[in-house]
Amino acid sequence: MTISHEQRMQKKKTVIDGKIDAAQQERGVLVINTGNGKGKSSAAFGVVARALGHGMKVGVVQFVKGRSDTGEEAFFRNQPNVAWHVGGEGFTWETQDKERDAQAAQAAWAVACQHLENPDIGLVVLDEMTYAFKYGWLDLDAVLARLLSRPAMQHVIITGRAAPQALRDAADTVSDIGMEKHAFQAGVKAMPGLEW
Repeated sequence: MTISHEQRMQKKKTVIDGKIDAAQQERGVLVINTGNGKGKSSAAFGVVARALGHGMKVGVVQFVKGRSDTGEEAFFRNQPNVAWHVGGEGFTWETQDKERDAQAAQAAWAVACQHLENPDIGLVVLDEMTYAFKYGWLDLDAVLARLLSRPAMQHVIITGRAAPQALRDAADTVSDIGMEKHAFQAGVKAMPGLEW
């Protein structure tokens, strides 16, 4: 006996409706966007737009990126419900100063902590934060403790490559974004509006 498309979709609907009915918690979610692929920060900024659409206040702290001419910053900094902080001084291969990079990360973390203490901020994006753990600029255990004590309804998105396992374990949602190919590998410059 062949099952029709309608029968398959009815069965699928029953399964999905059951999962929706079972998910009754309402609380803030910790999301990690990691991996070697492109789009970790872009995905987070898409959620910023979504949060603003729901009338939420948003705090964005960038840990490594030092430029202030990105399209996302130009757009979101002008929104009344967004607090935007560029805390990095550029990629580590550009600065080549470990102590200065550590101080910048610690200063960015201090700004992040202000957001993480504020129940009026519904979404906090900690962009490129994973590098602060890779290079030892921040203590992972202290950061995890702060993340877990944030306001109950506050969402947090952390982006960056090589998220440590303890951070992944603490997260509610982890997306490991892979890369099949990238235009840069073919000699195409980083293009405004797409890359920055």
